[in-house]
Amino acid sequence: MKVVANTAAGAPKMPPAQFGLINLLKAGAAQLIVLHHLAFYGPMSSHARVIFPALFDWLADSARIAVQVFLVIGGFLAAKSLSPSGHAGYPSPLRAIGRRYIKLAPPFMAATLIAAVASLWAARWMTHESISAPATLSQLGAHALLLHGVLGYESVSAGAWYVAIDFQLYALMVMLLWLGGRVSGNRGQTWLMPLVVASGVTLSLLHFNLDAEWDNWAAYFFGSYGLGLMAWWASDPRRKPGVAIMMMMMALLPAVGGLLLEFRSRIALAAVVACVLFLWGRRKIAADGRAWSAIHGLGKISYSVFLIHFPVCLLVNAAFTRFAPAEPAWQGLGMLVAWSSSLLAGAIFHRWVEVPLGHLMHFVVERLAVREVHMPRPLPRY
Repeated sequence: MKVVANTAAGAPKMPPAQFGLINLLKAGAAQLIVLHHLAFYGPMSSHARVIFPALFDWLADSARIAVQVFLVIGGFLAAKSLSPSGHAGYPSPLRAIGRRYIKLAPPFMAATLIAAVASLWAARWMTHESISAPATLSQLGAHALLLHGVLGYESVSAGAWYVAIDFQLYALMVMLLWLGGRVSGNRGQTWLMPLVVASGVTLSLLHFNLDAEWDNWAAYFFGSYGLGLMAWWASDPRRKPGVAIMMMMMALLPAVGGLLLEFRSRIALAAVVACVLFLWGRRKIAADGRAWSAIHGLGKISYSVFLIHFPVCLLVNAAFTRFAPAEPAWQGLGMLVAWSSSLLAGAIFHRWVEVPLGHLMHFVVERLAVREVHMPRPLPRY
């Protein structure tokens, strides 16, 4: 007698398992970033602050360190995609860097243009320091190259610095893997890259991260990113427990040393997130329950929410400043409207901008690659 599998025709398809903890952390961090910018920028928070002053002060100040969650997760997922086992070597570094650029830059530029238009629109309804000056062509060009911070241009949108730093960190990691492969003769030595990354974490946390002059460069943030890299490698289930703990301690000891040298809450949070990912980050959870479905959905759109929330919050601030009473209850309602509108705009941006742009850029790159492979070579001249 044959047993009929539940995957037969007509049976409901199970959703793919996803990294539940990572999506939970991304979803939560994205909300804190939106609320931080709402509390820090715009006149609504100035009026609504009297309702919960301690909460507003915390959101305006401490909540900004939630970006460390994205930095650590960025390193964790970069290790997964670039070198899952932690071996040195990468065959096509420029191609990998190019793929990362076309993943980040097109939706970022779309959101930047929206922010530039939103600033012009908001300036008609209110006067406030959160409104940027009209964007120039050179400023937009620097944003398109993800060099706005390095070249000293003011960001058109809050959080724009993070996209550039993410790209720098990824490119730096690709080049370190490539160089490691060249040095080791592509023999894939097990401990080479963990030692390189641990050294980078040490330099970052004990030197570069202590000097704000470096905050437009990857070296300033490599401590947090490197903690994520080491968390992925150390959590490899094929490693013996002692080896895994030793590998994780190679990154945590510099973090502890850096905190003893100068306590930084952002680095403490990064270390905690790395430990959590080390213990539970690889566990996958199917989106078969309403709560997890919502968490996975918020995690999936977190980058779009991060990109688009500032112009949305700016326009809601301007609208409530122009048309609503300057009373705490009304302005607090405006903040709730801005928050919910940011989530809705993030979902729309993900569906109609981020995903289509990704498909388009992938199609273009693939076509160019095929054309390059099949390009007829010129006949030799005699």
